[in-house]
Amino acid sequence: MSERVDYLGKGVGLVDDKGRVAIPNTLRAALAQNAPRPDGKDGGTVLVGVHPDFPCLIAHDRGYIEHAKNQLIQRQAESGIRTGSAEFYAPRMRGASVEPVPFDGSGRFILPAAERELAEITDIAFFLGDYESFMIWDPRTLIAHDGVDEMAKRHARIMCRDKGIEL
Repeated sequence: MSERVDYLGKGVGLVDDKGRVAIPNTLRAALAQNAPRPDGKDGGTVLVGVHPDFPCLIAHDRGYIEHAKNQLIQRQAESGIRTGSAEFYAPRMRGASVEPVPFDGSGRFILPAAERELAEITDIAFFLGDYESFMIWDPRTLIAHDGVDEMAKRHARIMCRDKGIEL
């Protein structure tokens, strides 16, 4: 297996009525390298869930899940969290609640309806790489959020403007 690559880059996609949208090229290339299909064909599976801290979605490849699970187990062991407690299960329920979603060779996939509603993504999706994963935002929510870097907000505004999208 080849070495993992970071999820770098950003992009804007229009979301249709069924929730279909395309993963931008740079992020799709990283996804394909980190989780290639066993049959060598284009496309694959992306794991989509609600971000634990931001009002957006977070997407991973299957290979990252093992790493994240091991980190969680280590953190819980080091902090002495009692097995079976609510504190033990809460991060596990969130982490394991991701939806595996197939994407085609052009990166098109369907955003799961519940996740899309929870992140308030309607007609536009702004994708933003964050090294181990990538976030999927409604650009209006990203721009309005106090916890988001100003440069990311500016990129979202510019990329939407350049595609003729009014925010």
